[in-house]
Formats: sequence, structure tokens, C-alpha cells
Amino acid sequence: MGEKIVIQKVQIDKPENITLFFQNLTGLSKIKIKDAMIKGAVWITDRRKKRIRIRRATTLIQQRDHVEFYYDPDILSIVPPSAKLLCDMIHYSVWHKPVGLMTQGTDFGDHCSLIRQSEIYFQARRKSYPIHRLDRETEGLVVIAHTAEAAKRMSDLFQKREVIKRYRATVLGNLGFPDKIKKIEIPLDGKESITEYQAEGYDPVSNTSTIMIWIKTGRKHQIRRHFDIIGYPVMGDPQYGKGNKNDQGLQLKAISLSFRCPFQHKEICFHLEG
Repeated sequence: MGEKIVIQKVQIDKPENITLFFQNLTGLSKIKIKDAMIKGAVWITDRRKKRIRIRRATTLIQQRDHVEFYYDPDILSIVPPSAKLLCDMIHYSVWHKPVGLMTQGTDFGDHCSLIRQSEIYFQARRKSYPIHRLDRETEGLVVIAHTAEAAKRMSDLFQKREVIKRYRATVLGNLGFPDKIKKIEIPLDGKESITEYQAEGYDPVSNTSTIMIWIKTGRKHQIRRHFDIIGYPVMGDPQYGKGNKNDQGLQLKAISLSFRCPFQHKEICFHLEG
């Protein structure tokens, strides 16, 4: 659709309108620059070394500010699917993230992220802090904090493994009939990684097993990597496994989160069907 432009940490010599600055530097139209700004592709690091996204086209950049511009027309043209707010707990909220939506943005923008959708939903009345994440390909429950204190308390729960995260997946191969819970303890990236699972059933026609999964750690692509390593890759995984590709996408869903609410001080569980 167009050429990608990356401008990293250019220091400003004099105060200037940010839109005009990038227009002169890149030759892009004001419309394209404003669209990129709204979608989170423009950054400023000020003299206090605070790095933030800039969305207002009228922003005046100051001398000694550093600006960045990550322009990728392919990314900016994406129309992301919409997440659904399931429960507003005031201090935090719980969302149903669909397949195709990132949890957080990247340097190239955040319009395809759950965090940005949360900010827009609450119309900037509340901040949105990421606590944990799901891969773009994974559907399921995600918690977002709305105060710094909530972010700290909720992050502590995840770090101390006090949140029970349950997933359902379809994997290639026969994992047997439902019986006891089994455990995968294969280190990933040199770190302890624990995945527990229980078979729910086997379909001989498709040669696939449906399983319930609990993860005790949160390594990158932990479930997908663990089941690929033991020879039962998740169906539809675009990155891991052989013979498990399909047209339906990744068959992995985060279906429940259980924890003791740090504000209500009672056990709480959020659950998705399926």
C-alpha cells in the first residue's frame, strides 16, 4: 500500500508544530500524519526522559525533545475487531478479547490493541494499565487496571501465582480419555515453566483432543510451545507444530480467571463459555 517510514529519536532544535515537522521531514500529507498520530504511531521523549504517544496534531514540540515516527500504511489500514467489556469493577475491568486484537500496542501504533479500546470506551476518564496479555491469535479474558494502585495489586496477584488461569484448547493427536491432571514442566527460555492439563475427549475423525489447561507460569507462548514440544500442537497454530494447520485459526481460548479481589477481599471468578 505504501512505503514504511521509521524516524527514531530526532532531537528538536526549536519549537515547532509536530504535524508540520513530520510533513516537511517525510513528504507525507497532513491527513496521513494526523491519522498515524491518532492511531499511536508518533512518540515524544521530553527533557525529563518521559516517552509518550502524541495524538494531537496541534502539539508543539519543544527544543531538546526527541520525536519518533513509525509509519507503516499496512498496519494503519487494519480495522481491528472489537473487544467486549464483561465487568467493570471500577478499579479494574475484565474484557473478552477477540482473535486478531493485540493486548498492547507497538511502536507502530495501538489502534489494534485492547488497551486503546479500553481508553476510548472510558473516554479518558480512567487510565488503562496492562496487567497480563494474550497473544493476538488467542481469544479470551483479560484484566485491565485503571489506577496505579490497582495495577500494583493486580500485578502482584499474577506475579505471586494467585490467579488461576484456565484455558480450553484443541490439539492434534490422542491424549487419551479424561483422567487425572497431568503436568508439563519443560523450561522455556531458561526459566521455570509449568503447564497442567486434563483431557476432555478425543475425536478419531479429526484426530484431535479437547483439553482443559491451567498455567502456573506466564512464559511467552507457553501453552503453544509446551504442547508442540510434547508432540500435540494446538490446532490452527500459525507458528508452532506440523500437521495442525486449519482455516479456523488458533484453537485456544482463555475461558476463566479466578482470584481473591484485592479491593472487595473475596474470591471472584470470571468465566467464558466454550
